[in-house]
Amino acid sequence: MNIQQTIETDKPVRKISQAPEVSAKTLNLALQGGGAHGAFTWGVLDRLLEEERISFEGVVATSAGAMNAAVLGYGLVEGGREGARKALANFWRRVSHAAALSPLQPTVFDRVMGNRSLENSMPYLMFDMMTRVMSPYQFNPFNLNPLRQVLEKSVDFEVFKEARCRIKLNLCATNVRTGKVKVFSNTEITPDAVLASACLPFLFQAVEIDGESYWDGGYMGNPAIFPLIYGCESPDVLIVHINPMQRPDVPTTANEILNRINEISFNSSLMREMRAIDFVTRLIDMDVGKGLNLKRMYIHAISSDELMTGLSAASKLNTDWAFLTDLRDAGWARAGEWIEANYAHIGRQSSVDIHAAYL
Repeated sequence: MNIQQTIETDKPVRKISQAPEVSAKTLNLALQGGGAHGAFTWGVLDRLLEEERISFEGVVATSAGAMNAAVLGYGLVEGGREGARKALANFWRRVSHAAALSPLQPTVFDRVMGNRSLENSMPYLMFDMMTRVMSPYQFNPFNLNPLRQVLEKSVDFEVFKEARCRIKLNLCATNVRTGKVKVFSNTEITPDAVLASACLPFLFQAVEIDGESYWDGGYMGNPAIFPLIYGCESPDVLIVHINPMQRPDVPTTANEILNRINEISFNSSLMREMRAIDFVTRLIDMDVGKGLNLKRMYIHAISSDELMTGLSAASKLNTDWAFLTDLRDAGWARAGEWIEANYAHIGRQSSVDIHAAYL
């Protein structure tokens, strides 16, 4: 697999001038899932990769975040920062191409009006109704998943087992039988592990690995933070949010209610871990934790709730290239704003108020 055989995108390569006296700072990344909305994370990663003052030690990710993480890790090994940018662009272009023949597309009217939802599409409405009355074992008995082929074309998974792979990858899935989170690390990461992390049980059959069945990791960790606490030296964690933490209005329609329930449940595990981090931080600040070898963590976050709250749950299945690149550009811009405002905080303090944001 040659990463240099890239698919050109319409996004120009933008170089950021750096002051030579400034050394690189290290971040760990925590990438949420959210279907096609993961293209926002693509944009965030693209901007971070342009910033040579920032390096990465570990990544923990779920669902679409797990796909971004696997592609990022492969690209870094094979081609460095530019290789990772190209690999991410290739992956998302392939996702769009793979869905081009799918009936789940925005209508002509939606394209003209700039509506990103699929809720005016009759094929989508029929598919949505089918998933409410039939399981994927019934409507997809052969367990076909076009993302498998996209992943296998985009990533050589063997590189994660090699010594030259320095980045620590952690992909979260939910064990169907035990209800516990399963974290797949470098040597365990395969196409099945990534698909397990992204296995929504209403859309796909559970992914079986070593005799256990797995669903989407978002149910138990979107994403889990503890692998970065225990497995990485850097205390800085940058969370890239896809699911809005807050919404200004109370949902009233059936779809809006279901979407908000999913957002709350998929954010709940992250909020529990933030509560624990906040508790440990207060113990350290009060010198109560002396002798307990507690680790201080610095939490950072990139999000765009104003963008995500305006998108329906149906738009998570919209892989139209124009929509994906709009999300990418929004992520790129938000990451740039975050770097400008918070680069100095890396390694020194959290740039997000944990108590106000998560508790």
